[in-house]
Amino acid sequence: MPAGVCGCCGPLRPRYKRLVDNIFPEDPKDGLSKSDMEKLTFYAVSAPEKLDRIGAYLAERLSRDVVRHRYGNVVIAMEALDQLLMACHSQSIKPFVESFLHMVAKLLESREPDLQVLGTNSFVKFANIEEDTPSYHRRYDFFVSQFSAMCHSTHEDPETRTKIRVAGIKGLQGVVRKTVNDELQAIIWEPQHMDKLIPSMLFNMQDSEDLDRAGHPSTPSGTGQDGEENPAVLAENCFRELLGRAAYGNMKNAVRPVLVHLDHHHLWDPNEFAVSCFRIIMYSIQAQHSHHVIQQVLNHLDSHNKSTPRLRAGIVQVLLETVAIAAKGSVGPTVLEVFNTLLKHLRMSVDFELGESSRRNSSSSVSSVRGKESDERIVQNAIIQTIGFFGGNLPDYQRAEVMMFIMGKVPVYGTPCHTLDTVKIGHQGTKRIQTMLLSSLIMVTSGFKSKSMSAALPAPFLDPLFSISLMEDSELRQLVLEILHNIIDRHDNRAKLRGIRIIPNVAALKIKREKISKQDVAFMKKHGQQLYRHVYLGCKEEDNNHKNFELLFTTLAILTIELANEEVVVDLIRLSIALQEMALNNEENMPMSIRCGIMALVAAYLNFLSQMIANPPFCQHVSKVIELRNMDASYLLPEHIFRDKCPLPESLDKDDRQLYFQTADMAECLAGPGYNVERLSVPYIPQVTDEDRLTRRKSFVDTISLQVDIMSNILPDKQSELAEEITFETLKKAIDTTGLEEQEREKRRQVMEKFQKAPFEEIAAHCESKANMLHDRLAQIFELTIRPPPSPSGVVSISTGHTQHPSVPVYEMKFPDLCVY
Repeated sequence: MPAGVCGCCGPLRPRYKRLVDNIFPEDPKDGLSKSDMEKLTFYAVSAPEKLDRIGAYLAERLSRDVVRHRYGNVVIAMEALDQLLMACHSQSIKPFVESFLHMVAKLLESREPDLQVLGTNSFVKFANIEEDTPSYHRRYDFFVSQFSAMCHSTHEDPETRTKIRVAGIKGLQGVVRKTVNDELQAIIWEPQHMDKLIPSMLFNMQDSEDLDRAGHPSTPSGTGQDGEENPAVLAENCFRELLGRAAYGNMKNAVRPVLVHLDHHHLWDPNEFAVSCFRIIMYSIQAQHSHHVIQQVLNHLDSHNKSTPRLRAGIVQVLLETVAIAAKGSVGPTVLEVFNTLLKHLRMSVDFELGESSRRNSSSSVSSVRGKESDERIVQNAIIQTIGFFGGNLPDYQRAEVMMFIMGKVPVYGTPCHTLDTVKIGHQGTKRIQTMLLSSLIMVTSGFKSKSMSAALPAPFLDPLFSISLMEDSELRQLVLEILHNIIDRHDNRAKLRGIRIIPNVAALKIKREKISKQDVAFMKKHGQQLYRHVYLGCKEEDNNHKNFELLFTTLAILTIELANEEVVVDLIRLSIALQEMALNNEENMPMSIRCGIMALVAAYLNFLSQMIANPPFCQHVSKVIELRNMDASYLLPEHIFRDKCPLPESLDKDDRQLYFQTADMAECLAGPGYNVERLSVPYIPQVTDEDRLTRRKSFVDTISLQVDIMSNILPDKQSELAEEITFETLKKAIDTTGLEEQEREKRRQVMEKFQKAPFEEIAAHCESKANMLHDRLAQIFELTIRPPPSPSGVVSISTGHTQHPSVPVYEMKFPDLCVY
């Protein structure tokens, strides 16, 4: 019998085809026949080897119905497929899935929105099924492309457009769920797929924000829709789910499309959407992957180093939000890499700003140049905030490393600076960088609590910090003092001490303090003289203003609270007396306002100190001096001298001893156990350091050379006068040595008293100054004795009025034995 005749006879058709045909009613509006569908399901479960044929036949019918626009039968076929898919779980389901995916692809390729939505819903149901065995050959490239295209739908009808976009997002979510947990489907993380998935989600998140911001009347607001029908909510959930499943090796491919999308759509300025995106990223990914995202943003910032200032500022602000979330879980190398990159861009921003200002004179559009400068300031402020915020959220042990790292980047005069070339940017640029880096250090040190001052203020950090405090710039000195306050004030007492004033009752401030530890005692023995010295030198700067004196007062008060034992209290009183004597003697020719300001500072501090140590006689003496000043010399008190247009005296009368604090009276008040009052009689002298030698070396050498020249000129005349007439009186004086012995005894007594009463730090400083002077003299002698190498011409040169003799070649020079080895 011919095959065609067999095909026409219903009873001769295969059973699975008859069962499939029976589920389709004559009128598609009647829907799927439930009884016939149950028979088909029972047959499929009983004979799973027939599943692939059932799927192929259903796919054939569905393709035919799609072409003939029989959409009712299409719906019935997809419903039957869904039920079979949910009911059958066996090895034989693999071929059936291929037919199912083929039918879903047919629906997605159609131009009918309803069919696209129908195919998407079926795919989502399939994605939720957990398969027992992995699929080695199945690929989802087509579905990624098709669902991404649906996410960018531009249908004229807003409701239809929203429906298609929602279906596309759900389809992408289904692809993600089906593939990310399957190791054999790692191909989904490749760039060609991520470049479609990520922008599709961001487009819907961004498009919703734009519509809400514009208040588009024809589009329903996202807040008025359910979460399942809101494209922005669905896209965000899918975005979070994708990032939450990303492994370490996939982070780069997941973050890079976000950065590219923000670039293409110009979303860095303004950057609200960019900030929200990276907040989602940081809260969605695993904590140990946070530093990888930060590295991606840093690299992106490097790639935009020549972009507009506002764009760079937008990226830095996004980085600020990123590091704020990731700071607690950051690791060492990442932390330093963040700061290194930010400091590099800070330097570049300063270069751009100075370059624009240098071209301002030659530029015709001054307003545009000023606009660019202000934009660069925005970049710089954003970088400082990022540095400070990141450092402020780090653990204390990492914060100490960051403080050292930033301090190493601050350019300091007189020291080699390898990280920042200050020659090219000049004095103005160097000051800008110093100010910004110190401002960031203030933010980093804010809230820093260290149990030991030696760990918080090591010598490599303290020395350059104090070098900056000696610069002739009041703003820089203020920043240095604020950094010291942040580190030393471990009990948050600064707010109670704000403002330099005569505090009537210190006990009412309820100052918190603890007993000084042995580590802090050792710290003050090592660095105390250095602290006193910089307070002393900082007081006599002529550009000091009200804020400088306020910060100096707070510094002395915090030192008293946190680090003062009996020995330190005596040293602080000696420092106060030395400041008073400096203002009275005025050897530095300071302005009267500065001198009165120093006297007011001493009065405010001694009033605070006398109440802190709770010594009634000492408090009485200080109060008596302050009362007399109130009546006769109010300009010596902080409440008056720091007011505007305060009348100043022409001079300070040294003879009016009642207006000044007397060392003898304070020593008498402190007499008793605990305080070594004998040290009060030893005047405080600032410790001589290498910084002074560096700044004064040139003038010192010039003085020695001048003395040598004078001595060489007058030496012949002196030789003629050496022949003194010898008489009886001269011989008598030579024999009588009584007076010389008394002078020698008195000198020896003074030296012994000095070594017994003076603190060890001053003795060491005195010996060090002598050694430094000896070193300088030896260096000068070597410079005078060893001639420079011979000139090529060999001609005798005359310069500055002196004849220069022909120099001796090096190989003919005769060196002392000690110089040869």
